[in-house]
Amino acid sequence: MLFRLVYDEGLAHASYFIGCQRTGQAIVFDPARDVDRYIDMASAHGMRITATAETHIHADFLSGCGELARRTGAHVYVSGEGGPDWQYQWLDPFPHTVLKDGDTFELGGIRFRAIHTPGHTPEHMIYEVIDCPTADESLGLITGDFVFVGSLGRPDLLETELGVTGAREQSARQLHDSAQRFMNMPDFLQVWPAHGSGSACGKALGAVPQSTVGYERRANPLLAHVGNENAFVEEILAGQPDPPLYFARMKQQNRDGVPALDPPPSPAFLDAAGCAALDLDQVTIVDVRPWTQFKAKHARNAIWAAPGAWFPASTGSYLDPGQAIALLIEEDFAETYFRILLRIGLDRIVALITPSVFSEAASAMETQSADEIDAAEFQAAIESGTDRILDVRSADEHDRGAVPGAGHVPWTRLAAHLDQLPPPGDEPLLVHCQGGLRSAMAVTYLRLHGYRPVNIAGGYGAWSRLAPRQPQS
Repeated sequence: MLFRLVYDEGLAHASYFIGCQRTGQAIVFDPARDVDRYIDMASAHGMRITATAETHIHADFLSGCGELARRTGAHVYVSGEGGPDWQYQWLDPFPHTVLKDGDTFELGGIRFRAIHTPGHTPEHMIYEVIDCPTADESLGLITGDFVFVGSLGRPDLLETELGVTGAREQSARQLHDSAQRFMNMPDFLQVWPAHGSGSACGKALGAVPQSTVGYERRANPLLAHVGNENAFVEEILAGQPDPPLYFARMKQQNRDGVPALDPPPSPAFLDAAGCAALDLDQVTIVDVRPWTQFKAKHARNAIWAAPGAWFPASTGSYLDPGQAIALLIEEDFAETYFRILLRIGLDRIVALITPSVFSEAASAMETQSADEIDAAEFQAAIESGTDRILDVRSADEHDRGAVPGAGHVPWTRLAAHLDQLPPPGDEPLLVHCQGGLRSAMAVTYLRLHGYRPVNIAGGYGAWSRLAPRQPQS
């Protein structure tokens, strides 16, 4: 058996390429939308992708199962559990099998068994991997968003993202039942999850790429509550991160059908003249330069996106599908971030711009700077009586302590809650997070909506350390 982990650092997403070396057949579990990586991997190992499978309807990226089926003829395996609202709607053009709990299928000399594990989502499946069709014992488990290293998949997304009232507790209790089933599995089974540290699909995910049932039984703090359902529910629902707004769109598209990448966009790098000619009312520049450079000078209406896991959270929450995007980034990183945009359905990437080209073109463009003050200036503004303060930290951070009188909307939820903010106008809106990074991204979005936002350098952390005053909640 050939086993390969394909990991996307930007989305903290793991997919799995498993091949039978005897027959040359391969399957990809939980693929992302840009499937050329898996096709190239199969070619490099002299294999062909004949199947693809999904653990559940994902919320944080667009699935590549349909794209693999279109390009390779792969047979699609998905869950048929969870009820009518959780059935895949795009399968009919492709060879497919809808699986129930306990169903098995084979790929060459490898057998897979589907196990229904609801809780994160109603239809969620994990897959036992058995390296011999006649064997009785499994090698490991493709656990999807059910069991992570050191954590479990969050059960609150049906309510927070899809508006299913009361679903949080019901899903948490289903997750407890699934966790009990997991606890009865053999210690030696390897655990191969769909996400790692940095994913918003759970809280406190470990950075180690894989684990075992035995290790998770001993070390996973959420599994320590299995057997005490009420304590489990309370713990799993507490402190979950605020999901980016694009999660709801991913759920709908992954259930109903992901648009084909046919052909995939192939934006060119602009020269200075091409950059200066961009229509900034029609094209949004997504700027991934360091904040200090963006703050000093950036194109009008540009969005600042910090690199790493911050990038999909900000772009997915602040940009709409169909919006024309020019990506301003160092050439060495352009493909990585271009692919992240594709994976979250932001397909209209019309141009790429290097920082050096932007610097050359900036004198011929409409540019702006971002306003920022330090913690002492922030305190002076508070003492002057301003009530235009916005806290964009997560709910649990806000609950642990907040600036008196500040409004609160998490940074990834702004687009859905602009009506909760003070009205736009010439008076500054002072925006803070814990350290100044999330609020920096938020101010670039707020400026597009008529605000005069000011970032607080160092954020709540710096403000709360001002002596002798102590923060009030």
